Amino acid sequence: MSATTHPAPPETTIIPVILAISAGHFLNDLMQSLIPASYPLLKANLALNFTQIGVITLVFQGTASILQPLVGLYADRRPMPYALAAGMASTGAGLVLLAHAASFLAVLAAVALIGLGSSIFHPEASRIARLAAGMRPGFAQSVFQVGGNAGAAMGPLAAGWIVLQRGQLSIEWFAAAAMLGMLLLAAVGRWYVLHGAARAQARRARARSGQGYPPAMVRRGMTLLILLIFSKFLYTASFSSYYTFYLIEHFGLTENQALNALFVFLAAVAAGTIVGGPIGDRIGRRRVILWSIVGILPLTLALPWLPLWPTVVVAALAGMILASAFPAMVVYAQDLMPQNTGMVAGLLFGLAFGIAAVGAAALGVLADQIGIVAVYRICAFLPALGLAAFFLPDARH
Repeated sequence: MSATTHPAPPETTIIPVILAISAGHFLNDLMQSLIPASYPLLKANLALNFTQIGVITLVFQGTASILQPLVGLYADRRPMPYALAAGMASTGAGLVLLAHAASFLAVLAAVALIGLGSSIFHPEASRIARLAAGMRPGFAQSVFQVGGNAGAAMGPLAAGWIVLQRGQLSIEWFAAAAMLGMLLLAAVGRWYVLHGAARAQARRARARSGQGYPPAMVRRGMTLLILLIFSKFLYTASFSSYYTFYLIEHFGLTENQALNALFVFLAAVAAGTIVGGPIGDRIGRRRVILWSIVGILPLTLALPWLPLWPTVVVAALAGMILASAFPAMVVYAQDLMPQNTGMVAGLLFGLAFGIAAVGAAALGVLADQIGIVAVYRICAFLPALGLAAFFLPDARH
């Protein structure tokens, strides 16, 4: 990535950089996904209840939610080429602490460190992916995000094969992934120093000289995106944090069987992510957002009433369709605010984490009161908020 003597024009798509960012996203989200995948083990070892499980998610994702927009805003003005490697180091340190956590408070401290790493990684990585995208921002965003979703999908398998078999201490083995990620992302930082900074300067100059969208259109588009993200990620949080418990309680599965079903869901999410961006490059982001969010409502309404195997299949299909929206959402927002691509990415990723954090905590309290099966029947109606997508302005016009 750093050996090119003559930098490519800003319109050129730099595939090696996009793939490196995606691989870093894979490692980052693989490590982070060990947190919810290890909930059954932590719940048993530390005698936690569903409310405490929700608080763990709140601290982890809440830390990332608050800091990501601030990191993105700062990076838009003062780029930090090697911040990605530093964020990976924070995540690795959090994993080591989590492996040795013997109390609820120690778990909270560990997941806060992992959340800090996430807050650094996501906005800066999304900004660099946009820089390397050239004329294919949807493609670049999808490739970047599919790495993260693939890593998240591998988390339950890693937990089932290693952590549940060898115990909580084995979590620290995955700190080796953080070391690999630091080396990979340091190379991305080197590319930015040599070539990416010039691309960023050219993009900012183009954005300043171009005609921006009307402020009312930007406000309307961003407000509706926030509502859609609330619907999408609150529903997704019910799966990432509690799907295993639902399958265990409702169908009597073992922990390993439930984790395998969670892997199927998260793998389908990864598949949906890679589709949304390139399609958005061709037919427009608004159409992808509209059909992906609204189209899953019949599936989610049917899901709580299905037998085991239809539940696994329909949940995977709903996750795949829903996931196709997020790359289009990020690029749509960056199109509306082209001078603040890092801040916009940080805002949307931060909202995603924050909504999932608060939602997971609230769902945990509700599950303690009415049961996890009843919670899933209520969550089935959340995608109905996606009807707001009909009112998104069309940025192409």
